Amino acid sequence: MKILIITGSPRKNGNSNILADNFIKGAQEAGHNVVRFDSAFKNVHPCVACNKCNMNGQCVFKDDFEFIKNNITDADMVVFVTPMYYFGISAQIKAVIDRFYAINEQIHVPKKAVLIMTYADTSAKEAQAIINHYETLLNYLGWSDAGKITASGVWVEGDVNHTQYPKQAYELGKSI
Repeated sequence: MKILIITGSPRKNGNSNILADNFIKGAQEAGHNVVRFDSAFKNVHPCVACNKCNMNGQCVFKDDFEFIKNNITDADMVVFVTPMYYFGISAQIKAVIDRFYAINEQIHVPKKAVLIMTYADTSAKEAQAIINHYETLLNYLGWSDAGKITASGVWVEGDVNHTQYPKQAYELGKSI
């Protein structure tokens, strides 16, 4: 299975990237081909709704989104990994998702998806907006959920290492 991981944290050793690393380790041990796109360290211009792509063509921006375009169409699974930033997904990963518009017809095919998110709060209610966005996106694209990890109570870089979440991410990756 080909798995595309899209991360959204600008902290290389941040909590969500630690979980991405653990998911990848498990998935690779299970024999899957994994490619990773760290959106915070790439140049992805936000969609400007010019509609030049007509939802199935060439985007006017020539940037690092080409990696996504070249890897998402044949991916069997897409894994979204994001920290919660001000009660939503990070702007870096949101820019990538918004650019899905240019390849809309190409990605409206059955795929699996996973959501891995981290947040400082401990209330499950606070995670619901991101979960709703993820589920709405999957519903629109016709993709199916293969798992979610919502790692609460992790704020300071590395906090997640003192929880059960890295093991959960590894096990989820291995079970796919």
